[in-house]
This record gives sequence, C-alpha cells and structure tokens, in this order.
Amino acid sequence: MTDPLRDMLADRPALLADGGMGTGLFAQGLVTGDNPELWNVDHPDRVGAVHAGFVAAGSDIILTNSFGGNRYRLKLHGHQDRVRELNVAAARVARRAAEAAGRRVLVGGSIGPTGEILAPLGPCEPADAEAAFAEQARALAEGGVDVLWIETMSAAEEVAAAVRGAAVAGLPIVTTLSFDTGGRTMMGITPRDAVDMAAGLPVRPVAVGANCGVGPNQLLATILAMREADNEAILVAKGNCGIPEFRDGLIHYTGTPEIMATYARLARDAGAKVIGGCCGTTAEHLAAMRRALDTTRPGPAPDIAAIELVLGSLGQQATGRQEGGRAGRRRR
Repeated sequence: MTDPLRDMLADRPALLADGGMGTGLFAQGLVTGDNPELWNVDHPDRVGAVHAGFVAAGSDIILTNSFGGNRYRLKLHGHQDRVRELNVAAARVARRAAEAAGRRVLVGGSIGPTGEILAPLGPCEPADAEAAFAEQARALAEGGVDVLWIETMSAAEEVAAAVRGAAVAGLPIVTTLSFDTGGRTMMGITPRDAVDMAAGLPVRPVAVGANCGVGPNQLLATILAMREADNEAILVAKGNCGIPEFRDGLIHYTGTPEIMATYARLARDAGAKVIGGCCGTTAEHLAAMRRALDTTRPGPAPDIAAIELVLGSLGQQATGRQEGGRAGRRRR
C-alpha cells in the first residue's frame, strides 16, 4: 500500500488541507434539510466549485462531499440504497478538481459517523457499523480517492468499526475526532486516549488528529496534548473557523482570515503536519493560512499561555490533561 501523505510530507514541513464543505455548499445554495451527498449527482458543478475554490486557495488535500454518505445517514433521506452511487460520484467530482490543479493535490474520502450509538451503550452492533463503513470505503476507493478520511468521531467503538471497515479498501486511513469544551469527545475520549487508541488498532491510521470542535484555540490545545502523547505521530489539525453565532437567521463564524492564519502557524509549531479548517472555513480563510505557512518559518511549540494571548482564553476548555464536562458536538 502506497502512502501518498508521507510522500508529500517528505519535502515540506506541513500540508494545507481544505475548509468547510458544508459552509461552501450553503454558499452555493444548499438549504437546511437538504441532503448534501445528493448534490454529487444533482449539482456536481456546484460541489466542484467548492473544491476548486479550496484548490485555488492552496489546499494540498481536499475531502470529498461524502461526510454523511453511509447507509445510516442516507436512510434519513430515504437513500440508503444509493451508497455506492453517491460516494463514487463524490470521489470523481473531487478527483476532477484535483487533476485540474496543475500540481499534486490529494483526495481524501470523507467518512463521518453513522449517527448511531454502538453497543454496548446503544442498539447498533459494531459489525453492522463496520459493514456500513466498508460499503462506503469501497465506493470512495472505486471513485479514485487517495486516502480514506474518517472524521468527527467521538466514540472508541465507532472509530474501531470505521477503521476495520475502511481497511477493506486497501487505502491509507486518517482518523480525526471532535473534542469539546471539556477537552474530551462527546463520549469521553481525551486527546491522549485518541493517540493511544489509533496506535493499538489492527490497521494503524497513517495520521490521527482533531477536527470541528469549538474553535481554533481549543483545537490547538488538543494538538499539544496529542503531540505530548506521541512525538512521532502525523497529526491533523482541522479546526472550526472561530465560534458560531446565530445572526439574522444564519450561522456566522467569528474567525477572520487573520485569525485562521495565526491558527495555521501555531498548529504547525504545535506539531501538526496537516492543517486545515472545518465549519465556517472558506477559500478566503485558506488563502491566508497558505500565506502564513509559506512565509513564516517553523518556531518553537506554543504553550497554552501563548495560544490564549493571540487567540483568546480557553476559559473552561481543558488542555486534554484534566477532567472536564462534556458538551454537545456540532457538525453541518
């Protein structure tokens, strides 16, 4: 199995991933309640425009529009029998954008949670979830992705099922979890737990990290804790563009291009090798992040005080080393 992620990192300190696909699709006309994955066949030009914007901004990695492309999530819209069709289409739309870049751009096949609670805490059997992830992974591989990108996870059982399922496609795997204001995932996993868990899986992901969550400062605290747990791991930082605010009937994120540029630089210094944005992150933000990574030299790892100085107080957010409460998770 080839490892294109390590190949690209061989001659550069960090790679720039993409931004918020959901944010981009809403700007293209998606409305709340729509199924984003249907757009891969109904409006591939609009999905492709989001990818093209990320590529033009300098992204080295773009993720397919397939976050909710497993049969459990598609069943909410009555499309559980279209897993292969929608995921193959998602991969091909992203692949076309990557090939039009004029440089090497990797395509990651986005795989999100099932939305189910796995046994023993819930009714979904791990074997059933694994089969759903395998179905999606095969379709993304058929469509031409370079790596399978398992993201926004919160439960150890589901991460394990997703990795086992994705492994059948024979592609490298990346896993990222979403940590909240308590420094843990919704199901109580700490950053150290996440790194240790990834290292102990039968098929070890080539990279592990954090995405979504609360905001860039909390995301950086998570990366510091992960780096402390494993100094050799390839870490992924893909934080939200600030904090969401509801204004005039719409969700707005507080992160400016300047804030996200600072976040990108600090994420690299904290030890992340793949840096991007999640909810709220646009091509404009990514362009600023690209400039920051290209025009500044890597510096010493920041501490929590340095992060708070430039990005604001973590408040009740934990550093990944302390006990904390659990808060709800947001995504799309």
